[in-house]
Amino acid sequence: MKNTWQLIKKGNTSSAIAALGNTGLAVIKGIAASVSGSGTMFASAMHSVADAVNQGFVFVGSVLAERKPTKKFPTGFGRVINLVCMVAVIVVTIMAYETILKGFKLLKHPEEATNFWLNFIVLAVAVLIDGSILFKAMKEIMKETRVQASGLALLPAAFKHAGRAAPPTRLVFYEDIVATLGALFALIAIVFAHFFHFLILDGIATILIGCLMVGVAFKVGYDNMVGLIGVAAPNEVEEKISQLILSDRDVRDINRLRILQEGRNYHVEAYIELKKGMTLAEAGHSKMRINALLNQDPNISDVTLGILEDDGIKLWNPSEDIDK
Repeated sequence: MKNTWQLIKKGNTSSAIAALGNTGLAVIKGIAASVSGSGTMFASAMHSVADAVNQGFVFVGSVLAERKPTKKFPTGFGRVINLVCMVAVIVVTIMAYETILKGFKLLKHPEEATNFWLNFIVLAVAVLIDGSILFKAMKEIMKETRVQASGLALLPAAFKHAGRAAPPTRLVFYEDIVATLGALFALIAIVFAHFFHFLILDGIATILIGCLMVGVAFKVGYDNMVGLIGVAAPNEVEEKISQLILSDRDVRDINRLRILQEGRNYHVEAYIELKKGMTLAEAGHSKMRINALLNQDPNISDVTLGILEDDGIKLWNPSEDIDK
């Protein structure tokens, strides 16, 4: 029981908060949609249901992914989260289809919604809650990628570095961009429908929300498909790790370096060239020292080092690495 609780505490914080927040939003939006008959409120409720289900699944997946390697699964369970995110993509796609279908029905047969102020208050609250979850996800991206950004620079920095964040954090980030935009679209639609009797905007906004959900499904699906196959770490991660290796006093060159990204963890495999004339014992001590240095990074899950004697030929040049 104690081990289970420890695993839960290691689960992705952003997805847990998002799951709880979207569950509450799904309930109040569902009630508002049934009372008022608003198509955009229905679409927004569907999106909140999809988000709540997805992010609940993703949180469970992030907990399972923290399990330690076993004899049967020696590389660990890091890719479990990619599998869970793929299930989440299927859920989003189904919800997107239902939302777009509802939008086309409203275009053919526009319906005037009732209880304007109920819809307005619910959607205004949704914008605030989804915006707060989005802000939390952006801060989590900054934390996971160790980037400093605040204020207006936070959003572009989050977009730039999202690829290096954990899959659950990326999912929450992309989904809540859509959720916040979707709530804004719905808010605009009910205002225009109420004050200008522009009922067709209800259907248009519903379709737009559905299309945004499709975009999220495609983006998250692609990212996690790549993660399941196995993808090389970003260039900046490779540069950082290579500099750590080359900073050791005995290292003269890197013969080969391969860094595989799995979730937010990195598997490092390198052949390093040490200075000439070292004894086997001295080389072994250098290897252990470099291994310990690299393992200080919490995002590096394992390191495999091979040692060679310096051949006098400089090989390490990331810009010319044929494996890139």
